[in-house]
Amino acid sequence: MTTTPEPVSDKLDAERLARSYLVRVAEPPAPAVADFVAQHGPVAAAEAIRAGDCPNRVRDETEARRTHDHAQRDLDEGARLGMRLLIPEDDEWPGWPLLSLQLAASRGVQGVAPPLALWVRGQVRFDEATEQAVAIVGARAATGYGEHVAGDFAAALAGQGISVFSGAAYGVDGAAHRGTLFVGGTTVALLGCGLDAGYPAGHVVLLDKIAEHGGLVVSEYPPGTPPARHRFLVRNRLIAALSEGTIVVEAGRRSGARNTATTAGALGKVVMAVPGPVTSALSIGCHELIRESGATLVASVDDVIETVGRLGTPRPEEVRSKRPTDGLGPDALRVHEALDRREGKSAEQIATEAGVPVARVRALLPALELDEFAVRCESGWRRRTRR
Repeated sequence: MTTTPEPVSDKLDAERLARSYLVRVAEPPAPAVADFVAQHGPVAAAEAIRAGDCPNRVRDETEARRTHDHAQRDLDEGARLGMRLLIPEDDEWPGWPLLSLQLAASRGVQGVAPPLALWVRGQVRFDEATEQAVAIVGARAATGYGEHVAGDFAAALAGQGISVFSGAAYGVDGAAHRGTLFVGGTTVALLGCGLDAGYPAGHVVLLDKIAEHGGLVVSEYPPGTPPARHRFLVRNRLIAALSEGTIVVEAGRRSGARNTATTAGALGKVVMAVPGPVTSALSIGCHELIRESGATLVASVDDVIETVGRLGTPRPEEVRSKRPTDGLGPDALRVHEALDRREGKSAEQIATEAGVPVARVRALLPALELDEFAVRCESGWRRRTRR
């Protein structure tokens, strides 16, 4: 007996509806829910969580909102407000940069689980915005020096086709977004609240300009979610993950910008800091990062390009001397080596041969497919021959 495959559009709609439910009931970063979804898929995971039929760790992360099933309402409200829910099953999902979160979580880094979905305003493709991207973060109560440097750096980077990511806060963040818009570049603002929260109030017009003129406004929080301090700290992991490097322009010893830099370092990203006057309290964080070798000192855009380019864009002679798989992490490499070139294998077979947990295998296979190392076929997954 043969069964008729579910139409791709219907399957995608069901997955989007399931993830709409999941992002409301699970407060990010929700590592147990992320693993549960990676293992069972969003539709089955949502059904299990809704019924309370899930592991204790997953139940702990969802019990408070498990009955808040507003998935379709959120999608309808988002569409009315000009938002769309981007999910990992979409073509424009930035799977490669977000893989750094999965790898860090597998190493035991806390609080870096990948997002279940992302609410987005703007017409730019998210995957294209992350192809070459640098984050600029810094103090809210920035000095004129800090705002000038952030705006100049952002404009110069955008002029070279590099996207500028930041958090839409007052001070350095706002200056970075405005500097990018001034030269017609691409800038992405990541929020720690719903896209309809109107926060920060003084940047509502700026956020509208970003969404309307070549940029994106992004949040993993559903419509109606108010701002909260812990949500901005959680948001920082996305700023760090989605860019190749993070530049800190003015930061106190304890600050959100310093938190973003620390997260970027834990994810294996490039961290840079701009020096300031030794008498300025707002440059203490930058100076400490440099002194403790937590960041590379950058005093110009050329310094930024050299630092990020050296680590993120190898010279042609370096590329020729490396194997295509040299960029894969340990687990990804073991999964790749377990694949056969001709016959497909199930995730369970691959997990057994690679010695990697099946949940990790299920999470890594789509990333390997995205980077053209694997391909899905009727009998499972096989190795893709790269040209």
